[in-house]
Amino acid sequence: MAQNIYDEPAFFEGYSQLPRSQFGLDGAPEWPAIRALLPEANGLHVADLGCGFGWFARWVRSAGAAHVLGFDLSEKMLARARDETEDDAIVYRTADLETLNLPQAAFDLVYSSLAFHYIEDFNRLAGEIFRSLKAGGSFVFSIEHPIFMAPVEPGWIELNGRKSWPVNQYLREGARETSWLADGVVKYHRTIGTTLNTLIAAGFTVDHVLEWFPGEEQIEAMPSLAEEMERPMILIVKARV
Repeated sequence: MAQNIYDEPAFFEGYSQLPRSQFGLDGAPEWPAIRALLPEANGLHVADLGCGFGWFARWVRSAGAAHVLGFDLSEKMLARARDETEDDAIVYRTADLETLNLPQAAFDLVYSSLAFHYIEDFNRLAGEIFRSLKAGGSFVFSIEHPIFMAPVEPGWIELNGRKSWPVNQYLREGARETSWLADGVVKYHRTIGTTLNTLIAAGFTVDHVLEWFPGEEQIEAMPSLAEEMERPMILIVKARV
């Protein structure tokens, strides 16, 4: 079972204060780049994996989607999503993405924002998503960029008796424990190559890969985004069946 850190009171309170929690898609600086990759929503059946507060579910429905099914492990997130949604065509369900079973050939679009880096078995989930999409269906998701998940640690390693590059162990895949809004948050590091090859092995055609970075206007409006020019924080992928 995936770690349900979002239902811990301190973590949930901290997460609720983030701009993307308070302002929704408008508070997510990568949203314009994601939106540009999405298909026209009219009449689509959509699944939102890790739907959180339901911001995307409500947006895609307002853009013309016929039905949206949102999944999340956090009861606190889903409670707020339901409170802020007045639309019978949007349904939220409690689900662990590690064990999620989706109906076959049911969706035109599967979407996920910053959720899959919490998933240990991405191979299984990618296969499940592939089977759930109709022919020609789209899969658009963002994750924490693998290079961001492998931060440079203090110190240097010894190579042939001399100091060498800073340690980040980018190629060491697997669980990594970090402190983000709370101690003991577990994420699963995979290289870009592993992520893309997993999609290909599941049957997907990868259409677009974006190592997102902010534009000058975004940095001017939010100077803290300047650090994203040093190393990407978010990886965005579009694939199709």
